[in-house]
Amino acid sequence: MISVVIPAKDEVGNIGPLMIEICHALQGLTEFEIVVVDDGSSDNTFDEIITTGQQMNCNAHAIRHNASTGQSTAIYTAVHHAKGQYIVTLDADGQNDPADIPAMLALLPNINSPHFCIAGYRKNRKDTAWKRFQSRFANKVRDALLHDGVPDTGCGLKLFPRETFLRFPYFNHMHRYIPALVRRMGGEILISEVNHRDRTVGVSKYTAWNRAWVGIVDILGVMWLIRRSKIVNISKATQTNKAEE
Repeated sequence: MISVVIPAKDEVGNIGPLMIEICHALQGLTEFEIVVVDDGSSDNTFDEIITTGQQMNCNAHAIRHNASTGQSTAIYTAVHHAKGQYIVTLDADGQNDPADIPAMLALLPNINSPHFCIAGYRKNRKDTAWKRFQSRFANKVRDALLHDGVPDTGCGLKLFPRETFLRFPYFNHMHRYIPALVRRMGGEILISEVNHRDRTVGVSKYTAWNRAWVGIVDILGVMWLIRRSKIVNISKATQTNKAEE
């Protein structure tokens, strides 16, 4: 089963239509559930999640944080409540297209490792030139330091095993480094080009300033984790039984 995980904060007008799109994209294709975490919204996001879930002919779950704890923690909460073998994450603002999920699922037979991440790549981003420049610069710096091989780690659309995520060390902003954390475990990374759409309601929660400083600290922390990790490959294991007396 697939668990589609969505962290949402103040996304009235976006979250309902997005849930409906997910239902249409996956219904009849695979068994799935939608798990939405309202991360302390100040608007009626949670009510819209509940209302939409009741209207849809899909398996949907709503969880609410009383106070905002950040996107990574919202994803962490959702994954721990999810029932699926595989997790699909996407942003609640509607800029990720659920119609891209089936193509990502089609890549699963190409995976050889138990730990992996299929990462979305927004090749044609619907953002301002300044925001695209910031993203390209940040991605180049991150890849040069972490070597995760992902051209667009900021894309919210990703697919990975639930068990893999549960083995990650938890820290704030960890959702931005899922491919690097998978690499740290010796896992595989696949890239899937995805559509990117304009935001129709609301405004982005992030700016260049609030991303830059935490990004520097986070990258240093992830580098520390990678350098101290050990990947064990067992070539042979035997069991010796005690001789019967």
